[in-house]
Amino acid sequence: MHKEVKRRPGKPAKKYSQAARLHDVIRILEARYGATVDELAEECGVTRRTIYRDLDAIREAGYPLTSEPQDDGRTLYSFITGYKKTPPITFSLEELMTLYLCRGQLGFLKGTPFQDDLDAIFGRIHSSLPPRSVAHLERIAETASPKFQGERDYAAKKELLKELRRALLYQYRVDLSYTPARRTTEVYRFDPYTLLFYDGALYLGGYAHNREALRLFLVDRIEQVTVLDKRFEIPKDFSAADLTGSAFGLIDEQQQTIKVRFGAEIGHLIRERIWHPSQELVEEDDGTLTLCFKASGEKEILAWLYSYLPHVQVLEPAGLREVFYRSLREGLSCSLSCPALNQK
Repeated sequence: MHKEVKRRPGKPAKKYSQAARLHDVIRILEARYGATVDELAEECGVTRRTIYRDLDAIREAGYPLTSEPQDDGRTLYSFITGYKKTPPITFSLEELMTLYLCRGQLGFLKGTPFQDDLDAIFGRIHSSLPPRSVAHLERIAETASPKFQGERDYAAKKELLKELRRALLYQYRVDLSYTPARRTTEVYRFDPYTLLFYDGALYLGGYAHNREALRLFLVDRIEQVTVLDKRFEIPKDFSAADLTGSAFGLIDEQQQTIKVRFGAEIGHLIRERIWHPSQELVEEDDGTLTLCFKASGEKEILAWLYSYLPHVQVLEPAGLREVFYRSLREGLSCSLSCPALNQK
């Protein structure tokens, strides 16, 4: 049971609204490294119970409030390092349209706490707009929404993602249990730096103390997360690109020089995109295209190449060319030897 703080003799209790008091609490926390509940109760002239309610209200309002146990048994409340209060944000109609279009690309977040956050954000936006404008923006977003194939379902990971979100936001170290494909579960002491969205999936990136290196974990394979009391700092020179290196997708392996020829029938599909920062594209007289780039991640490169069959030919390196054609032969052999596939 918490002991109530007694006010100093002769010091009258402050009589003002909760909004004014919250302003004072926020001002105190912004001006210092942090403050304890006793200190806040003393300065605001209220009870500890009231301060606890105020801290909950501040956290629910979206302020990045952290609490850290001290060696003397007290808990220090503060805002996350580098935080500064910002004024309310307003959007133009064009900016709102962009937000709605972006939301349409995040359908795979359904069932996660991030979807809950998006719903809350757009709920506040809706409350400030005329119903007609809301309906128009929703129509625009609906027409831009992609139709996912093989969509992932993260609903079962909702509580786990809540813990990861807390660790990411307040920079808490975690212990996570991870089960790679066809391997046994391992426990990692991990500093979570960021979440990556790639190909309709969520990946957690950061520093694995067990490996003394940066690592990426597919959220689908994270079995359990324990948020620890230990805080960490993200290196100032860290970039999400450090997690993927020269990878064509996310798998960073030995870099290779890739050279591929695409048929004239799909030349426009290759010409219209940038496939890798290092790419060189040469268009031949017959309409074929030769694409050359340096990257790693053989499995991801192969999956991409197979999607353009039969209008693709691997030129270099020899090892990738051999794997490409061997897999095609094995796939064809399997199809021809399967009775069910040969039935008309």
